[in-house]
Amino acid sequence: MIATPGGHAWFSYERFPELAEAYCFTYVRGLAPEQLVARLGGRPEGFTPMTLEQLIEAAYRQGYDKAFPGVTAIGDWAFVVEPNGGLGADERIITSLSAGTRLVSHFRDVEGVEFFYWSEDGEIRFWFLADEGYAEEVPDEIAPAMRRFGAGYRDLCPSDGPAFLLAEHLTGITLTPELLEGSTYLCGVIPEAE
Repeated sequence: MIATPGGHAWFSYERFPELAEAYCFTYVRGLAPEQLVARLGGRPEGFTPMTLEQLIEAAYRQGYDKAFPGVTAIGDWAFVVEPNGGLGADERIITSLSAGTRLVSHFRDVEGVEFFYWSEDGEIRFWFLADEGYAEEVPDEIAPAMRRFGAGYRDLCPSDGPAFLLAEHLTGITLTPELLEGSTYLCGVIPEAE
């Protein structure tokens, strides 16, 4: 069951100040965290387990010019959290990571630019950009979810609900604050993304 856009009001500046300001969440089906790190060009043995709080602090210490993701497993999905990062908003990376599988990501930067992507086997199936709307054609798989946003969905920012709802629809994962805060993330720098 898909929640309403307001059901994700917990993802706010009050509860997650550093993360809500600039984040990227990426889901990749069928990969373990170590496999995802390797696909990104990282060395899993050089990554460290961290809490969400530690990940946020370490990512901001790295600065803006280094990719510092945290990856955890949720069922058979690898879930990537990037405080102030954007690997999941880079179409070259998205298509590469989705080879042979499904990838769903949503991103917001400090300027308020927001993206949503769904990619299958190296091909972007759907994208959504705040203020510009969505890809030319809405695939049948997500048309019912898009209709739930109503006539004004083109004016919604993805992080106001659509991104979370579409990710839930395409992955079966309901992202909650408890899931974000209670997970342990495999964390480190991705050299090629610097």
